[in-house]
Amino acid sequence: MMKFPLLYCALSVSGLLYSNTSEAQIFKKISETLAKTTLAQTDSAKTATSTSSNISSLASLSNKDASLGIKQALSNGLNLSIESLAKKDGFLGDAAVKILMPAEAQKVEKTLRAVGMGKLCDQFIQSMNRAAEGAVKEAAPVFVKSLSKMTITDATNILLGNKEDAATTFFKTNTSAELNSKFSPLIKSAMGTNNVDQYWTQLTTAYNNLPLGNKVETNLTAYVTQKAIDGLFIKVADQELKIRNNIGGSRNTDILQKVFGYADEKK
Repeated sequence: MMKFPLLYCALSVSGLLYSNTSEAQIFKKISETLAKTTLAQTDSAKTATSTSSNISSLASLSNKDASLGIKQALSNGLNLSIESLAKKDGFLGDAAVKILMPAEAQKVEKTLRAVGMGKLCDQFIQSMNRAAEGAVKEAAPVFVKSLSKMTITDATNILLGNKEDAATTFFKTNTSAELNSKFSPLIKSAMGTNNVDQYWTQLTTAYNNLPLGNKVETNLTAYVTQKAIDGLFIKVADQELKIRNNIGGSRNTDILQKVFGYADEKK
């Protein structure tokens, strides 16, 4: 299994892919950083006031507990989402997030497989997914930054709103642009490390040499970057749903049981 150092944005993708840092250390760092963010936010919330109707409805719960519970839930969900993807076959082995050929290139794949070049297609698909797996850990500092900016009103709306993906939507809105800027250069570098460009050149050259007319070109960096982000949010949404519905006992702390139990009563 590949090992990935976290919260260390200056490392190159190839370095990230071959680090000896243990996974336990990786996700301990995320948890510690998120915990510090949560404590700082909730401490400042002690003296905060608001006229929001949602916050008023939390009188029996307390603003501090509501904010702490939401942030702990998000911390857990983010950790598990990044952990599940930032490992070998995190993307490749999961049908829900596996990166397939770009739509523009699927005719290339179909044609090449038909003429006995399926292995090359498989190598290309694997390489795209390896690039995503190598870049996704860079989501950690972006999510930490977004979580640190979450207000009590944000947390309350996420808790008591009628959308089961409210937290995921919050992060999509507040992190997508930065995730793109973080992922893009890393994925471009990783695609070089994992021979994606080489395989793509081989695929398109083989296809374009066939007497089929139209030539194929695709911006692979943009495509893989967006698919990596999409896959990450699929996992974040899965984790959010589990906590909201206590699937598999995911409300595994007193504060999670208290806060989301309160939310259940308000439904």
